Amino acid sequence: MRLEPLKLEGAYRVKLDRRGDERGHLERLFCRETFLAAGLADCSCQTSQVVTHKAGTLRGLHFQHPPFNETKLVWVYRGALYDVLVDLRRGSPTFGQWTALELRAGGDELVYVPKGFAHAYFTLTDDVGIVYHMDAPYSREHAAGIRYDDPDIGVAWPSEPAVLSDADRAWPTLAELGDLPF
Repeated sequence: MRLEPLKLEGAYRVKLDRRGDERGHLERLFCRETFLAAGLADCSCQTSQVVTHKAGTLRGLHFQHPPFNETKLVWVYRGALYDVLVDLRRGSPTFGQWTALELRAGGDELVYVPKGFAHAYFTLTDDVGIVYHMDAPYSREHAAGIRYDDPDIGVAWPSEPAVLSDADRAWPTLAELGDLPF
């Protein structure tokens, strides 16, 4: 696997190396030694699957407060999505900036979302299957988010969401959050 830095400091595209023969192929989705050697988090604490039924569904922008702030490694095994990261680390040179990439089943990449980032995705197809590998467990009490349409961040979504939860619609803007503990 190869780690390619994204424009937001600390975030990476993880490119997979496919090895195969007439029987099929193998791709390593995570390697603790590779991540630790690069100074990245060990994302083997918790693995979750999310299935989203309808294209145009937006989930996010989510994050967790300490001590449950989390690093995520995101892989799409079915369908396609537009994956968005926003840097929430106040001291970072990329604070308040966003980046996005398209992840597709059968593609050769994952995305590494470090602590202190908000994360969201917009489904481009029906029936999207995603696996999250995380370095911290989910904690409902520490879960938070920011508005997907915060004008100060200005994420360019593929279109207006067809499906958006009331919770995701109600998150505050980044300015309304005040100081964050990242």
